[in-house]
Amino acid sequence: MPSDSSPPNRRGLIVLAWLWVAAPLAYGVYELVQKATQLFTK
Repeated sequence: MPSDSSPPNRRGLIVLAWLWVAAPLAYGVYELVQKATQLFTK
């Protein structure tokens, strides 16, 4: 008989949470690199 005390599978929620944080962070870093490149090339 399986135990009911095992934690629920939250893999999808964890992936969604990481995407929620990582996507804007990656976009911000991308924009930062573009603006820094413009700043130092002009």
